[in-house]
Amino acid sequence: MSAVGTFLLRRRGGRGWHWTDVVTWIWLISGVFLMFGPAVWLVFSSFKTPAALAEFPPSVLPYVTEQTVVPGHDKPLPLYNVVMPDGSSRVLAEVRRIGIMGQMVDPKQPGEIVKVNIKDRTPVRKVEFAAGNYTEPFQRFDFFLFLRNSVFVTVTATAITLIVNSMAAFALSKYQFPGRTAVMLMILATLMVPLSVIVVPLYSVIGTLNLFDSLWGVILPTVATPTGVFLLRQYMLTIPDELIDAARMDKASEWQIYWRIILPLSAPALAVLAIFSVVWRWNDFLWPLIVLSRKELYTLQVGLNVYAGELNVQWHYILAMTVVSMIPVVLIFVFLQRFITTGIAGSGLK
Repeated sequence: MSAVGTFLLRRRGGRGWHWTDVVTWIWLISGVFLMFGPAVWLVFSSFKTPAALAEFPPSVLPYVTEQTVVPGHDKPLPLYNVVMPDGSSRVLAEVRRIGIMGQMVDPKQPGEIVKVNIKDRTPVRKVEFAAGNYTEPFQRFDFFLFLRNSVFVTVTATAITLIVNSMAAFALSKYQFPGRTAVMLMILATLMVPLSVIVVPLYSVIGTLNLFDSLWGVILPTVATPTGVFLLRQYMLTIPDELIDAARMDKASEWQIYWRIILPLSAPALAVLAIFSVVWRWNDFLWPLIVLSRKELYTLQVGLNVYAGELNVQWHYILAMTVVSMIPVVLIFVFLQRFITTGIAGSGLK
């Protein structure tokens, strides 16, 4: 047995099962189901047709009703398993439904109409993935444009966030000046202020700067984050001051100290902040919705709202494009998750 299997199957009671083993397994399995169940349902539902999404009770797999071509009918007809009055079962195609009665025909003998109560028939279903949910938004809608806008906003905002927050953290961690602690407390206090509270002042500032209907109006108000300043400051406190003193003795400027010493040594914390920033900007919906009114400037999250009309919501497109929008964030966490624990753990050493 592999080391992983040995670890997973080990029991507190030795060879027998202890009650804590049972509770632990139930707890872990429940946690996995609660965490990954919605994601699995989302992925499978993104391959369903609109009719399958409207079914009740819902199913996990994307089932569709099988259809067949019947002579004398222009369109394929859905197939049903029908329980006949004598108790036998037949596979019939439904021509039309009137009230609680369905008019059915045998695909092999289409000349005879059989009237069946809808409670006596069940659809013949099969698993079929509707790949058009993913291809049609790229072909018929401006999804590529929304994706490009989101990439530009996310990359640009993340780069500016790293620079601005790292400069502020460098000053608050390595320079001694009156009121340094008060400034840091004020920055931390802004963590308790939600975006909905400052929307009106931000709206006024963006209007004064003529940044409405501009991607820069989405980027600039969010580049300075108190979380990023605090995270980087705590990490930079662990960098020895002797390195900075030695650099100053070698005639290094403050910019050279920041760029060549502080930033390289703060790489783990910068990676953590970059991951957080990408997730924040990629999933941001409220602020781009307020700033942007032209469709060609919509980001991905705002663009998804295009599929939700006043009278009709195209859930199959929304679910499919939601899965697509999740892929970059998932990949970032998969490949950079080790930086999260390293950077956060290092930020609390001092």
